[in-house]
Amino acid sequence: MWKNGSVTIGDTDMYYVSFGTGEKKLVVLPGLSDGLATVKGKALILSTSYRKFSRDYTVYMFSRKNEMPEGYSIRDMAHDQILAMKDLGISQAYLLGVSQGGMIAQYMAIDHPEMVKKLILAVTAPDANAVVKDAVSGWIDMVRRGNHTSLMIDTAEKMYSEKYLQKNRKYFPLIAKFTKPRTYDRFLKNACAILEFDCRDELSKISCPTLIIAGSDDHTVGNDAAAELNKAIAGSELYVYEGLGHGAFEEAKDFYDRVREFCDR
Repeated sequence: MWKNGSVTIGDTDMYYVSFGTGEKKLVVLPGLSDGLATVKGKALILSTSYRKFSRDYTVYMFSRKNEMPEGYSIRDMAHDQILAMKDLGISQAYLLGVSQGGMIAQYMAIDHPEMVKKLILAVTAPDANAVVKDAVSGWIDMVRRGNHTSLMIDTAEKMYSEKYLQKNRKYFPLIAKFTKPRTYDRFLKNACAILEFDCRDELSKISCPTLIIAGSDDHTVGNDAAAELNKAIAGSELYVYEGLGHGAFEEAKDFYDRVREFCDR
């Protein structure tokens, strides 16, 4: 069972997809790619990764809201995400945040601990460190110069393992031709929010069971970010995929099994 839907957030709305029929709720927040393409209409295709969750869980994947004001922060995104969950009757959820989604998830667990049963932070960071700033600032510059092909190639180069890149690098320029958005406004507001993100001083407030998943060779958030999260969040667990990078959630065949095992525990 799957659904494409939206919820009203203030004077705009927020797209989401859901799949599964279980009583437990798993909320998934994607990364910066949401700034280029939302989840709208993609329930069926996105559900494939969560097949093993469908009996015991109902999985919700959310985009950021459609109209974002200037200066819209990661904490603002977390606040609006909580509003969306409440609108759908989700009182408590297992929360999986990937990359920028993990930044949003950190603030959700900090500001609304009653809403987060367990937290999974994948390939993310507690602040906009030097690696994050270098990557995101470069992408912002490419967007402002209108160079979409360079944006797609550079994000892929910073995301995937060399083994994956050697096999698929030749396809990136072609993929770029089919992924250019009508406007980059969404992407830029999401990206600028990342550059201002820093919740290091508040990570000790996260009290729910937390799993941190990272790659050993991450050129988007750096290789120290996961250990920093692990040290700051009491009782958290850390798993690092050796040889993988920021795309570990796509490349690691057991990624979703690992998430499921942690949620089921």
